[in-house]
Amino acid sequence: MTDRIELTGLRVRGHHGVFDFERRDGQDFVVDVVLELDVSMAAASDGLSDTVDYGVLAQGLAQVVAGEPVNLLETLAERLAAVCLADDRVAAATVTVHKPQAPIPLAFVDVAVTIQRGRT
Repeated sequence: MTDRIELTGLRVRGHHGVFDFERRDGQDFVVDVVLELDVSMAAASDGLSDTVDYGVLAQGLAQVVAGEPVNLLETLAERLAAVCLADDRVAAATVTVHKPQAPIPLAFVDVAVTIQRGRT
């Protein structure tokens, strides 16, 4: 059995991208994560210490997005997955990074990269 904790729509300003103006001006990035883990112990104890604190998780993810700039969404997603997997209870994490203000000269709704990482 695999349970899930999902955090969707975390919006954080970052300075990622390959163009100078992206790094200078920054833009909003939106992060969705799905953690796969067993939550039965937390359900039985009703204790926050027995599960992933999604408030702490959100802060860690936000620090990465607002932190050191990278060129590619793929690199950013990889760093965010590492934050998710830092808790040993998490068996796998799916991370989607959205860049809704990507520098594309056509009308579009979103650009996103999704990766899934697990314990080896």
